[in-house]
Parts: sequence; structure tokens; C-alpha cells
Amino acid sequence: MPYDRLDSDVKMMKEAGINVVRIAESTWATLEPQEGTFDFSHIDRVLAAMDKAGIRVIIGTPTYAVPAWMVKKHPDILATTPQGQYKFGPRQNMDITHPWFRQRAEIVIRKLMEHVKDHPAVIGFQVDNETKHYDTSGPAVQAQFVAYLQKTYPDLQAFNKEFGMDYWSHRIHSWDDFLSVDGTVNASLAAEFARFQRQLVTDYLNWQVELVKSYSRADQFVTQNFDLDWRGYSYGIQPRVDQFAAAQKMDVAGVDIYHPTQDQLTGTEIAFGGDLTRSMKGGQNYLVIETQAQGFPEWTPYPGQLRQQAFSHVASGANMVSYWHWSTTANSIETYWRGLLSQDFQPNETYLEAKTIGADFARLSPQLVNLKKENKVALYFSNQALTAFNAFKFGWTSQEEYNDVLRPFYNALYRMNVETDLVDSSSRDLNRYALIVVPALYSASDAELQRLNDYVRQGGHIVYTFKSGFSNEHVKVRATPQPGIIEQAAGIRYSQVTIPHNVALRDNPYGVTPEENQARWWMELIKPTTARVLARYDHPVWGQYAALTRNQYGSGTVTYLGFMPSDTLIGAILADEVKQAGLWDKAQALHFPHIVRQGVNQQGKTVRFLFNYSSTPTSLSWPWPDGKELLSNQNVKSNQMLSLPAWGVLIIEAL
Repeated sequence: MPYDRLDSDVKMMKEAGINVVRIAESTWATLEPQEGTFDFSHIDRVLAAMDKAGIRVIIGTPTYAVPAWMVKKHPDILATTPQGQYKFGPRQNMDITHPWFRQRAEIVIRKLMEHVKDHPAVIGFQVDNETKHYDTSGPAVQAQFVAYLQKTYPDLQAFNKEFGMDYWSHRIHSWDDFLSVDGTVNASLAAEFARFQRQLVTDYLNWQVELVKSYSRADQFVTQNFDLDWRGYSYGIQPRVDQFAAAQKMDVAGVDIYHPTQDQLTGTEIAFGGDLTRSMKGGQNYLVIETQAQGFPEWTPYPGQLRQQAFSHVASGANMVSYWHWSTTANSIETYWRGLLSQDFQPNETYLEAKTIGADFARLSPQLVNLKKENKVALYFSNQALTAFNAFKFGWTSQEEYNDVLRPFYNALYRMNVETDLVDSSSRDLNRYALIVVPALYSASDAELQRLNDYVRQGGHIVYTFKSGFSNEHVKVRATPQPGIIEQAAGIRYSQVTIPHNVALRDNPYGVTPEENQARWWMELIKPTTARVLARYDHPVWGQYAALTRNQYGSGTVTYLGFMPSDTLIGAILADEVKQAGLWDKAQALHFPHIVRQGVNQQGKTVRFLFNYSSTPTSLSWPWPDGKELLSNQNVKSNQMLSLPAWGVLIIEAL
């Protein structure tokens, strides 16, 4: 900060209704200016000011940004990656397995916890920050990987066979001959190393959680701010962390969600990140630890958007909405990542809108905290399938990845107001869902695929996309007609694939425009065995093959898409699947930009959030029973016409 203004900050926070702040997470060099010398004065000063104001504090462990003295003493704590060793400067550039890094991290965590654990303002702790493996793959990590392989696959010759090591003379006859995998072209080996790297993250976070919990009080929680795959904003499944595994030892899951605003605000990233984080711990409410207030210059929100965004998080089950960050730095890399305040530290339009959010949160918390959801649709994902899929994509020059397949299917469900959980490949509780959408499950074990077959046989509905069931858990292609074990439930088989060029669906069965009635990226040349053909390719050669099928298996059904549809076509296909599963309801009579999210509050009443994600005021007839609109405290009658301003929100609690 360019000058001392803590008292002014606290006053403005109180005026905005801010009741929690997060501190200490990136200040290792301030907290421990030299090895073994500790200075907690900056923490003490903030804790005292917040406690006096009645603002609670989350303490972050400072381990994601290492101080210069550490690197000077042990330069090798900077991770070595396939591209070489990191340089000092960026954050999150260390080898999280390095013994001396771990030793010093443990010391600073213990010193910090000893100092703050009993402070009455401290309600919880955040371990590290957006933790990933940072592509660490230096000699020590490679040695750990070999030890992992030896333990996991004790029969060396069986390992050679299962992982295809004969190809290009990669077979090894002694573990001592095993070389770095940085340059491997073997997708099986690369995927196994990626799995190992993800486990390093889980182990590292578990280690920090256990350290913190050895000091924390029973009334204090431990969390982590997971992030998503990044495309200039939060986008999809994070490839470098197994978040469902890493969240298990935490008391509550946390997430950082950033998204486009202005005319590009749709709420989709807010909903996706929230649904993912809520699902990490079986439907438990979660914390939005970071989201933007202003953010990038192109994200400066229109009037009403900050408010809409806040309630969008709550509508997905968030129990906290916290901004990165309060004020904006005067220098360094985040100078133009703007906080709630700009560099002048004065009230602005965004801050003034935040004051309305704080007032509403204070008034409505009893009705909105701990909302519970019972969704009947799930999107199934797999970290292993993501890694394996991305090894091959759609060809030598294609850029589309796993998340580019997954997100359009989520987006389509969101836009038709079908609320969705996310389940990962470790899930054993599939029968709670009436419909599961499974995009690109390229790599999966026999047992995993059999669980999905059993789900269908017992009455479930699955929508599979292309490239599902293709290879086993070691990315070894099944030596059977595709889609392997799925064939039984899907009632199809194929052995050939191609890349579509000007290929449509014959007779346009879903009634979309010609431009939208197109196959893109990939085509499987499907031959039905017991499945009914829903669509064939419109092509002089490929027209003999099915593009889309549906099969009855036991008490359930499988729909199989052999190609990547356009976004609009995905929406039409999934709308039909939702109807087939018996899930089409009043919410589906509305559609984007009208988004409906709902949950049951602690009073046992259904709360529905109605959003207008557009710059045009809209109106609609309320299709549900009578209720009370909580923001205005006005009664709402069934079939009453309601008006929504641009970027507006209504919150209606059933009577």
C-alpha cells in the first residue's frame, strides 16, 4: 500500500457489509524475512483491526510464493519441468516434493499456526493457493515415479506389456534403466505420470491440512481455493489436480471463479464452477474464495452485474462470496487486475453496488445460507480420460481438447435450466441420478465401464459421446469392436472413424438450421446391433452409417453420439434426452437468458432464483406456486407477470 489506510479500509468494509477477509497467503517473505527470523506484525495489526470491527478472518498458509532467500540457498527448489527449470519471479514455481522446501514450509506453517490459532477473529484456514503440480518432473520426481511404478506394477514384464513398451524400443529389463518420461511419446506412460503428478498434489495438500488441523480449534475450518482450467477465464476441469480426491480431508471446499462480464456475462462459468465445487464433497455447500469485482479492464461490470453475479454464486450453493481483491496494487503483475477499489482507494460504482449486496446478504442469510440441492442430472468426468484424450485430440493438428467437448454439453443443460451435478470416475453413487451425460470417456477401466452398464441396466439413462470406452485405464486400446464394454449397453459397434467435412445429419431430425445441423471434429462409423437409429449421416459414402442411436438395456437406455454436434444441435439432442428421462418440467419452459436455479433452505422451503442475463428488460409469467420475493419483500402469485430489469435477479421463496 502506498500509505497507511487500514482504519479507512476497515470503515469502508463495514459500510459495504463485508464480514470476512482473507490474509497472509502470499506473504512468506514478509512473515519470514530471513531463514528462522519471523515477523508477525503485519498479521497482528490486521487481526486486531478486524477483530475490533467484528470482521472475521481466514488465514492462508503462505507457501505458494517462495522468498528469495530460499531460492538463493537452494536453487533446486525451483521445479524442473520438461521445458527446463523455472526462474525466480513468478509464483507457484517450486517443486512441492523438494525436502528442504517441505521442511521450511512446515516450519513457517507451524510458526504461523502457533501465533494465530487462538485469535478470536480467526474462523478458518486456507492451505496454499490454487495448488497444482506445476509440471514438476526433475530427477528427484522421476526417481519417485519409478518407485511408484515398482510398487504399483511389481511385475516388470507385465508392465512392459500393459504399457506398450516394445514400441520404438522403450522396453526396459531393469528398473534401473528407466529414464525420464519428459520426452515420452507413449500415451500410457505419459498418462500414468500425470496421474502420479496429481497424486503429488493430493499428498501435498493433505500434508498441509493435517499440519493445520493439529493446531486449529474445533470451531475453525480448513479449506482450499481450487481453480479451473483457464482460457483467459475459468473454463473446465482442472487437468493438474484430482480435486475430488484433494478435497476429501478438507472441512469445506473452496473455489476461485473468474468469468467474462459486460455483454459476455452468461452465468455459465459461475454455475459450472459452483456445481463442480459443491459436488466435490457430495453436495456440501462451498465457499467462493475468489471471484472478480472489477478484474481485467474488459471485465469492469455493467450496473447490476456485480449484484447478479453474487446471487448467481449463492444460487449454486455458495455460502460465501469473496472478491480478489479489496484494493488494487500500484505495481507488479496484477496492477491491472482491479479489486473492489481501484488505485485511488475511493468509492466507485462497483463498490457502491457491493454495499447493496452486503445489506441483502445480512438480511437474507437465514433464508439463503446452506441451500440444498437434489439434482437428477449429472455430468460425468474423468481426470484420466482428460489426460488420455488430450494426448490424441482429433488429429495431428487439432487444438480442441477434452474440456472443449465437456463444456458444450454442460452449457446446453445450463441454458435449458437443467441443474446438474458433476460426478467423477470414482463415484459409486450413480443411482441417485435419472440421467447422466458422459462426454469423451476415452480411458476407463473395465470395472468403471461395467458400473456404468449396471447403472443403465437398473433403470438409468446415459448419453455417451464419441471416443468413450475406447481404451482401458492405461490408455491401451481395447482389442475388440468399439466402444468395447459399452457395446453391450449401447447396442452398437464400429471399427472405423474419420474427420467430417461438410457432413450433416440426414433429414435434419432436430429441426435446426442447416449451418447448425453439422458434424464437426470427429465421426465414428456406427453399425447398430440392437440400437435404434435416431440419425444417420447425410453423405454419399458415410450415409450408410448411424450417427446417433438409442438402445434399451435392462430397465434403462443408452443414447450414443458418434460425432461432435454444433452447440445448438447439442441443445436439441439433450432436450430430447431430458424428456426421455422424464425430467422436463416448468423450468424448461424458460430458457436462456432466463436462468432458474433452486434449492431448499434451512426452513424447508424451496427458493428459486430467476436471472435475466441480458441487457434488455424482460417479463414472464411465474409458473410456480405462490411465494414471496425476498429482495423486495413482495408476495408473488402463481401465473403473475413478473418484470426483470437488465441483468436483474428475483429470489422467490415458496410460501
